[in-house]
Amino acid sequence: AGQTYPEPSPYDRLILDQRLRFAGDAAAIVAGETEEAVDRALRLIKVEYEVLEPVLDFRQAKDSEILVHPEDNWKSLCPVGADNRRNLCACGGEENGDVDGTLEKCEVVIDRVYHTKANQQAMMETFRAYTYLDTYGRLNVVASTQIPFHVRRILAHALDIPKSMVRVIKPRIGGGFGAKQTVVAEVYPAIVTMKTGRAAKMVYTRYESQIASSPRHEMEIHVRLGADAEGTIKAIDVYTLSNTGAYGEHGPTTVGLSGHKSIPLYRTPEAFRFRYDVVYTNVMSSGAYRGYGATQGIFAVESAVNELAAALHMDPVALREKNMVKEGDVMPAYYGEKLNSCALDRCMARAKEMIGWDQKFPRVDMGNGKVRGVGVAMAMQGSSISNVDVGSVEIRVNDDGFYTLMIGASDMGTGCDTILAQMAADCLECDMDQIVVHGTDTDVSPYDSGSYASSTTYLTGMAVVRACEELRRKIVDKGAEYLNCCGETLEFDGKRVYQPDGELEISLKDIGNRVMCFNEKMLSAGYTHTSPVSPPPFMVGMAEVEVDTETGDVRLIDYAAVVDCGTVINPNLARVQTEGGIAQGIGMALYEDITYTEKGRLIENSLMQYKLPTRLDVGNVRVEFESSYEPTGPFGAKSIGEIVINTPSPAIAGAVANAVGVQIRELPITAEKVYKGMREL
Repeated sequence: AGQTYPEPSPYDRLILDQRLRFAGDAAAIVAGETEEAVDRALRLIKVEYEVLEPVLDFRQAKDSEILVHPEDNWKSLCPVGADNRRNLCACGGEENGDVDGTLEKCEVVIDRVYHTKANQQAMMETFRAYTYLDTYGRLNVVASTQIPFHVRRILAHALDIPKSMVRVIKPRIGGGFGAKQTVVAEVYPAIVTMKTGRAAKMVYTRYESQIASSPRHEMEIHVRLGADAEGTIKAIDVYTLSNTGAYGEHGPTTVGLSGHKSIPLYRTPEAFRFRYDVVYTNVMSSGAYRGYGATQGIFAVESAVNELAAALHMDPVALREKNMVKEGDVMPAYYGEKLNSCALDRCMARAKEMIGWDQKFPRVDMGNGKVRGVGVAMAMQGSSISNVDVGSVEIRVNDDGFYTLMIGASDMGTGCDTILAQMAADCLECDMDQIVVHGTDTDVSPYDSGSYASSTTYLTGMAVVRACEELRRKIVDKGAEYLNCCGETLEFDGKRVYQPDGELEISLKDIGNRVMCFNEKMLSAGYTHTSPVSPPPFMVGMAEVEVDTETGDVRLIDYAAVVDCGTVINPNLARVQTEGGIAQGIGMALYEDITYTEKGRLIENSLMQYKLPTRLDVGNVRVEFESSYEPTGPFGAKSIGEIVINTPSPAIAGAVANAVGVQIRELPITAEKVYKGMREL
């Protein structure tokens, strides 16, 4: 998987393995001069299969007699509790306090099971890669990827060649939402190029992207919550069963977020427990998708909190206000980190005002067979992976005094090139036009873990700040050298180095020209940043839905969201990030489903079958920000990329429950499920 050393994913996938583990696994590589030639060749291939009995239900996979990976050379590089003889990709857990004893003493206990499906990223640009050998015989890979440096590592290992023989270039590309945090298409044209010496390319069709992708992990999450009669949460118990599919690239890491990003939302209870199993099955391999496990866990825990509020006859907003985490708290369930920045309470108050909660809760009968209800959910995420992820930049002064900013982070259309240039321009007191950003190329870019884990603004942004601070000092020192004076008497205002109390000055343009043409060293600075903490952004989402009591049809009317991402660096980009994530969360809540035939073939194999919401389906979406200040982030910023997908599903489920009294615990929320629930009341 595209993850930083030490890589936690098992080595369980072989190229063109003789044992195919799901319908969509690669059986052969066929190359030709044209697409027509390849299509003709494919029709001539007749594969002889020995049909084996699959394990398709992930609830029955653990300790099944049917093994997805029976081979003896299977290995897990890290101690994550994996055992291929038990169909386990990972297992583990942690506990703080006496959970069972505390639950027994609680006056109200909620014990529920929730189920989320393997949603597809369905990005507009499908998987694709182009490979060729340069004049030095090195493999060049031009790919749509979030992880250029990991692609280099994985391809070198797969092809058994040194990393020095692989160059990966990430041009301007489309979105990935996590799908491209795994090597999907790159390896096949690379093999063709290495075998033939000729250039090759592979572009997945939509069908291929649907059946052989890396979707969200399907999870079943068992939640137990205990509280006293006044609504103080005393104990939280979460068990997650995760379906990694045929291979485990992201299996061991995704599951942890289902507990570590949901339990800490609530101030330290007397006891909490989080356990998990990640199982292999004979369906498409799961991977990374925006939210990365937190989305599933937050749906379960937030839905359980809504059910707890109903059992206590409390307003779910009041219950959260009583128990939510606050700035200054230490979070034992979040790696023991102290919360240095948190505006969650202000987010709740603002969202409540935006949607008119007090006037609409719990329901409003519209008098025409339709009832409206409102629901609420909170969410948190992280800002990079602490002590693991790395962000690096290099910046230099050129002739005429413009700058070149070299970054390793991958802009997937998220605007990180713009954000990082904006930060550099602010630090150097210049226009953004003076900053030329160079996209990722493993031959020339500084190392970066990749665009995932909500790390770019927080981690690489801080690297930009530190590098620019160093460059400012070097510019002043170089100005002092040219002016033949002491650097301590000089200042830099973005255009010139000068003496505030004197007449000496030299322009940045002159410094750049002299450095470029008459200097023995480049005027440049670089910085590599990693963080010992991962400060969480927070979000509150509130949904208003209208339910047809005759058919069960659910229509989203209004969605109000308030986000705390620290200092908002670029409000326009932050807003569209949030709106896009909410739209994806609405799709997860109401429309998107993954189902298989009894023989393991994916049914939703096109965008005709896989239902995605259009603009007409997402209602009125409104986004606001409540800023906090994160002292470890650039300009006080935290992340925003992933948290924004996490609140729609529990908020919408809560709104449906408030409207008609039916709590849907398996996504998506469909008219059939709601209608059936109403008939059973």
